[in-house]
Amino acid sequence: MKQIEIKISNNQINYEDAVRYMESRVVSISKNQSRELLWFLNHNHIFTQGTSASEEEILNSKVVKIIKTNRGGKTTYHGPGQRIVYLMLNLNNKNKDIRKFITIIEESLIDFLAHYNVEAQAFKDRVGIWVTKNNNMTFDKEKKIGAIGLRIKKWITYHGLSFNINPNLKYYNYIHSCGLREYQNTSMKELGIKLEQSEFDNEFKKIFIEKLKTF
Repeated sequence: MKQIEIKISNNQINYEDAVRYMESRVVSISKNQSRELLWFLNHNHIFTQGTSASEEEILNSKVVKIIKTNRGGKTTYHGPGQRIVYLMLNLNNKNKDIRKFITIIEESLIDFLAHYNVEAQAFKDRVGIWVTKNNNMTFDKEKKIGAIGLRIKKWITYHGLSFNINPNLKYYNYIHSCGLREYQNTSMKELGIKLEQSEFDNEFKKIFIEKLKTF
């Protein structure tokens, strides 16, 4: 397996520009002209609506820009303090099993959180990563800390995941995040954990690439 390229962006990347870049990169990967890529980045405040989103998921359309996008999934928020990882990977060279690929993403985030004594899990009926316990403090109801939304073209993945380090969580009050009305979102900051962006990038990258070897 050719070494996967790692791209780290510390400035905010315009969402539409990011999608155009990913689509171009996917074509290049499919022609064996570029390596696979993990791209760590941030977006400014936006709501994005995936292919299964509905208008009812936006509670206030005047807060920030709303973008219809071609990833799977429903409505979510992106903004400063939230780390995005876009995964441009060629499943033709691996295992053509989308569910298993999503499981690898989920397990990578769960293992990452375990380093900070945060227990999290994935649920079959709701995509994403849900915190159930933090330093032996159990919640009345699990809270979401990571979202996943993918698109596959000729078995090459793009889009990816978002992880809440220290975003302003009030923006989630303006949407039914991922179409769910009865659940809240959380962040490392809300859990009382100070996490540097670079620390997340380095640790998640190591965990994810190691798990990808088994795929």
